[in-house]
Amino acid sequence: MSEIERGRGVALWSQISGILASEILKGQPRQGAQLPSAQELAARFDVNRHTVRRAIAALEERNLVRTEQGRGSFVQEQTMDYLISRRTRFAQNMRNLNVEADMEFLEEAREIAPPKVAQALGLGRHEYVYRIETLDHADGHVVDYSTAYFPVARFPDFPAVYRRLRSVTRALAEFGVADYERKHTRVSARLPDAHTARLMKQPASRPVLHVQSINVDTRGMPVQYGITRFSGDWVQLVLMAGH
Repeated sequence: MSEIERGRGVALWSQISGILASEILKGQPRQGAQLPSAQELAARFDVNRHTVRRAIAALEERNLVRTEQGRGSFVQEQTMDYLISRRTRFAQNMRNLNVEADMEFLEEAREIAPPKVAQALGLGRHEYVYRIETLDHADGHVVDYSTAYFPVARFPDFPAVYRRLRSVTRALAEFGVADYERKHTRVSARLPDAHTARLMKQPASRPVLHVQSINVDTRGMPVQYGITRFSGDWVQLVLMAGH
């Protein structure tokens, strides 16, 4: 028996869209999964590909799927609210969302601070910083790709402490920084470079949320400058004023 009914006054594309929407809402296919190709769906429902494309467009309008040029259509992931406040903490955000999270260390280096980093951290010319790159995962998704800078003179051997404790908050505490807060946050949408797109497992044509931030201690001295690229399909940033 055919999945769609002809001659009953309901457009074929609308019936197909309804069937696929029902399957998506039941979790089959799961979030992030790729839909069958237009040709495969046309064969399944015994219609032409134009009808299928119109059905997919209707699903896009309902924010149930997203289409990536040259790759196909995918079930839209439900966005996660990520709070940006004066005391932003990744681990706490994940606990608040009841999400299982993990951090992956990618690279670390001791280098002369680039001019923009030196300015953000209040460093002089030719002063050194540690650059640490990490990936944060939650529920099997890449949440963000982060590059963080810490002054070498104030935090000697910081990468080793950070790796051992797996927490910026606890690592800074070992150096006498009992607390810190966000002084500055700048958010923009940008297309990722090829390296970032590969790490975040997304096409270079899909924008990321690019966040630059400066964290300071209780005396107002900068302790960290960071650049974090959030997955725009998976994360929704919520800016909390006055918190």
